Amino acid sequence: MKWGTKFEADYVNRLFRMVSAQLTLPHRFVCFTDDSKGIDKRVEVFPIPELYLPSDEPERCWKKLTMFSGELANLSGPSLFLDLDIVIRDSIDDFFKVDGDFRIIKDWDFPNDIIGNSSVFRFNIGDHNYVLENFLQNRQEIKMRFRNEQAYLSHAINEHGNLKYWDLKWCVSFKRHCLRKWPVCYFKEPIEPVSAKIVVFHGKPTPNEASCGYTGKLGFRYIKPTNWIRKYVSPDKP
Repeated sequence: MKWGTKFEADYVNRLFRMVSAQLTLPHRFVCFTDDSKGIDKRVEVFPIPELYLPSDEPERCWKKLTMFSGELANLSGPSLFLDLDIVIRDSIDDFFKVDGDFRIIKDWDFPNDIIGNSSVFRFNIGDHNYVLENFLQNRQEIKMRFRNEQAYLSHAINEHGNLKYWDLKWCVSFKRHCLRKWPVCYFKEPIEPVSAKIVVFHGKPTPNEASCGYTGKLGFRYIKPTNWIRKYVSPDKP
C-alpha cells in the first residue's frame, strides 16, 4: 500500500523488483494506492478501499485494515502483505508454504505481548473480514485501547484463534539486529543478517537513509553507509 507523500513511487518499483527476484511461485504483484504516478506498468494498481477517518487524528496505519474487506478488488486466495520500507535479501517462497490461516512477524519491541509487526503478514482474502467490521463498529473504543493498527490486528486475529508468527529468523529488524554498538558503529557498517529473508526498516532510518549513511537526532544514532542494502534494492536489477 502507498498513500500520502511519505514514500515515492520508486519504493513500489523496488519492492516489485525484489519480489520478482526472490519469489519463484506464480503470483500477482498488486499495489493499493491513492497515486499511481511513476509506478512500474507491470504492477497491478487498485485504489485503496475507503476508510473514513477524521483528518485531525494520528494516522497510525489504520488504512491497512482495509485489506480485510470481504471483497478486495478482484483478488482471492493467500496473499502476502509487504510494507514498502523493507529489504528482501533471500527467497520468500516459504512465506506461502508454511501452514496457518494468518502469519505475522512477532514484534521485537513487545516480547511480553502478543503484538505482531505488520510489515509482513499473510492472510486469505475474505477470511478475516471481522477485523475491519469490528473496527468500523467500535473505532473510538479500539483507538483508545490500541496504539496502532498492528496492535489491534494482532489481538483481533488472536481472539479468533488464528494468530501465528513467522520463524524468528525470517524477518529481522534493521534497528534491533543490524546496528553496531558505540563506538564500533563509527568504523564498521551495519551487520548484514545472512540468515534473514527480509530486513524490516520500522521508523528511522529508512532503507534510503541507511544506504547513504544516517545520523539521528543529537547524533545519538550514527550509521555508516550500509552498502549491502544496494545489492537488493539496486535500480539496475530487472
